[in-house]
Amino acid sequence: MSGVLKLPQNARICILRLSAIGDVCHAAAMVNRIRSARPDIRITWIIGKIEYQLLNGMDGVEFVIYDKKTGRKGMQAIRQQFKAQRFDVLCVMQIALRANLLSRAIRAKVRLGFDKSRSKEGHSLFINKRIARQQHPHVLEGFMAFADAMGIAPVEKPAWQLPLSESDLAKGVSLKQQYGRYAVICPAASKAERNWTAEGYAAAAQHLANKNIPVFLCGGPGPLDRTIGDAIQAAGAPIKDDLIGKTTLKELAGVLAEASLVIAPDTGPAHMATAVHTPVIGLYAHSNPRRTGPYNNLADVVSVYDHCIEQQTGKPWQALPWGKRAKGEDLMSMITTDQVNTAIDTLLNRPESV
Repeated sequence: MSGVLKLPQNARICILRLSAIGDVCHAAAMVNRIRSARPDIRITWIIGKIEYQLLNGMDGVEFVIYDKKTGRKGMQAIRQQFKAQRFDVLCVMQIALRANLLSRAIRAKVRLGFDKSRSKEGHSLFINKRIARQQHPHVLEGFMAFADAMGIAPVEKPAWQLPLSESDLAKGVSLKQQYGRYAVICPAASKAERNWTAEGYAAAAQHLANKNIPVFLCGGPGPLDRTIGDAIQAAGAPIKDDLIGKTTLKELAGVLAEASLVIAPDTGPAHMATAVHTPVIGLYAHSNPRRTGPYNNLADVVSVYDHCIEQQTGKPWQALPWGKRAKGEDLMSMITTDQVNTAIDTLLNRPESV
């Protein structure tokens, strides 16, 4: 199951990565690497319904949407759609059982999956070749290992090239023209316990306002985003405008693209900001930012993860299984406003941020 593949000219690759927003951003960097090195390769990507809204239009990629709500019926539809096709390589880039089962609907000579240390939920049963084992890889680096295994030329730095139109970028361009520098707070993660405190976000917004940098709230249309957004404003944050739930995913990417910095917990918009080359201050307590942090700004994260995980397990993170999460509803409250404000000052004082 080892060794580097030699893909033929005009090879056909199928990528199976359904979710989530941050993870498909990481996968997009790998796809862009393939497209840059081997434009002859034909790529099909089976992707989630929401995630497709961000990557729709990506150059050289045929997308097939799988809505997890359709269950077995949706899997059968995928099987029917691909029954006459056989790919050179199927990249099974998601270890969740649903994705593993869905992979059965795809015929491929090589079924490329994760190394043994990351093979969970029966993943090993659905693949016949593995990527190389890595020591403490970031998720993006784990995905890049799929390109390595297919013999794709390496890159010095990842690039994303999100498919954003002029209309997608228009809001961010307008804000840039009106205010010059501005900051964005994307306060909501997928679970409330991974959010920083409303008072903390409000203090960070005030710190930015004191530097004459207007602050905008951004996020999705879900109730968690709305609740934390309202709480931040109730805490007295000087918010220039509340854009939570008022943008599409691509419009949000456009707003992030023109910002001077983004503050966010472990959430998709943090990685969207990275994909459009905007500096991110990531806030972490439950997950190791070395694995899931904003890739271009790992040195700028504000994290209490190391302390939390050692306190809970009695061991440093290096002695634990890679990716082990800390548990608790109030861990994020251990992050202080002074830590975040210092990170803001450090980032803004860099020459490239001026």
